[in-house]
Amino acid sequence: MKVSLDLLRSFLAVHRSGSITGAAELLGLAQPTVTAQLRALEEAVGRPLFDRVPRGVLPTAAGDELARRVAEPLDRLDAVLADEAMPYPRTVFLGGPAEFLAERVLPALAGLVADGLELRAVAGLPEQLLDDLAAGRLDVAVTSVRPRRRGLTAEPFYDEEFTLVAAPSWARRLPDPVTPHALRAVPLVAYAEEAPILRRWWRTIFDTRLTRTPNLVVADLRAVLAAVLAGAGASVLPTYLCRARLASGELVPLLRPPVPPLNTLFLATRPQVAGRREVHAVRRALLAAAPGW
Repeated sequence: MKVSLDLLRSFLAVHRSGSITGAAELLGLAQPTVTAQLRALEEAVGRPLFDRVPRGVLPTAAGDELARRVAEPLDRLDAVLADEAMPYPRTVFLGGPAEFLAERVLPALAGLVADGLELRAVAGLPEQLLDDLAAGRLDVAVTSVRPRRRGLTAEPFYDEEFTLVAAPSWARRLPDPVTPHALRAVPLVAYAEEAPILRRWWRTIFDTRLTRTPNLVVADLRAVLAAVLAGAGASVLPTYLCRARLASGELVPLLRPPVPPLNTLFLATRPQVAGRREVHAVRRALLAAAPGW
């Protein structure tokens, strides 16, 4: 049996996307072309590779077995055949939390961009990022929510550590160790009206609920940091964001718990793009940089 690589590539795109329409978009082909290629491949192998369902296709046992056998060789071949004059032949679409993108992700990818990578980065909340990833609008997403959706994969990427901080002028007014009662005299600055970061920290460290509403709310952790630096009050911030300010003494940790609260970030993608040279390079660069953050 002799089967062309074009048929196998179209088959693999259908298998990975779960629909003929999605595969056509990934391949830049017309939907009837992909349908015809899939039919030709099924005729060549002598068995159906997909069952048609209302919202796409589901692979048969034969389809899953063929995908298992051809996916890695095809991905490797595509990497070898990519134009060497363009080490990263396609644009990578990346999403994540705005502050983490600005402070950690984009600096870690600067070398790839200098080498020719085309990158488009957008900020967003976890569920929206995962929606965009599943829909093919993103190739890679940094998210604080582990995706449980079909067609997405994720790996633990970075553990954010959080610290309760304030300007030295506020720290001098507080007892040592700081207590929840003493902190009632300090205004609180939060990322959101519900103050989820503050409330989680309070519950974890003080084993009590934070019943106060924040005095200042601004939906950007960098703005929260700026307000705290200016003396507006205290906040709980990711340590990576305020490490330099803590080292310089511009900020002071109000409490040093033996085990600070952590928030795991995940690096999520879709299997059908994970093997692309440029996507693999982005993932590898971020995973290599994370331990130093």
